[in-house]
Amino acid sequence: MTATMNPLDQQLARLLAEPGASVVVVAPHPDDETIASGGLLQRAQAAGAAVSVLLLTDGDNNPWPQRWLERRLRIGADARAAWGRRRRAEAIDALACLGLPASCLHAMGWPDLGLTARIADQLAASLVALRAALLPLRPTLIVAPILEDRHPDHSAARVLTELVLAHWPAPRPALWGFAVHGSATQAQAFMLSADERARKGRALEAHASQLALAGGRWRRRVAHGESYVPAAAPVGTGMRLELPWLPAMPQFGACALLVVCGEQAWQLPWREGAVSGPLHLQLHPQPALGFAQTPRAPVFVKLYSRRPGLWIFDHWGWRQGGQEPALTLSSDSASLA
Repeated sequence: MTATMNPLDQQLARLLAEPGASVVVVAPHPDDETIASGGLLQRAQAAGAAVSVLLLTDGDNNPWPQRWLERRLRIGADARAAWGRRRRAEAIDALACLGLPASCLHAMGWPDLGLTARIADQLAASLVALRAALLPLRPTLIVAPILEDRHPDHSAARVLTELVLAHWPAPRPALWGFAVHGSATQAQAFMLSADERARKGRALEAHASQLALAGGRWRRRVAHGESYVPAAAPVGTGMRLELPWLPAMPQFGACALLVVCGEQAWQLPWREGAVSGPLHLQLHPQPALGFAQTPRAPVFVKLYSRRPGLWIFDHWGWRQGGQEPALTLSSDSASLA
């Protein structure tokens, strides 16, 4: 039977055969655990592995489905909190459809659409909390969003996961990535049986609040199965860092460069000569980020603005750089607008 498996199936079979196998899915919102990994969770449970879902937010900042279903325009704090409780309950019902007990859900209760701000303002405390939640689960495989996922909570979840794993006691768990919003390059297909697919479909229906306006989209997504990107070795030196785009003139003063290394975060205004702690930013002749000394850990960089917008998806994105005293900030986009 192993001979008919694709490489990802074989890798998972080996991971699940290890003594003390434990799979943890890091879900930024309720429904991500089902959409991204409902099949994998079933497979791990059937193999006898410990299975956990670490839910970072309750998905409470989800106004348009709430307005539609509750026939309200204004959403106050109490209504938003009630929506979050509804979505967490939906996640528990979905896990039951997958054959998993409510006890496998571990909720952090962090603010929906607020994970990037946590990195900017509360990085050390967030890493302490995330490490405290993950360590008792003793994961041998962690499944989390990829860095390129277009939802800002998803990409931020990946940054937080990577930062925690950078100081993980040996042996370090394997890390797989998934994309819910957007696509993953180099993703490998994970084959689901007909029964696994059917149970995953029933689990999706438990997330009724998310199907009211986007049911067709998510049902099609579930029908297509799952795919993952196994993480490569931790980043070392010699990497060129490219931003998705560089700010044009109208954004000057409205955005900053958010830089994360180890357990520290800095924000540099996007202007010539900006300085924050050991960092300095130059824009001419080519944007570059300089460090007072060579970083001791991989660096994550993101163009960041606190200015609210109607579009939640993130075309700015995070980039990961190596441990170099200077990183070139070129753009892989022909448009700087």
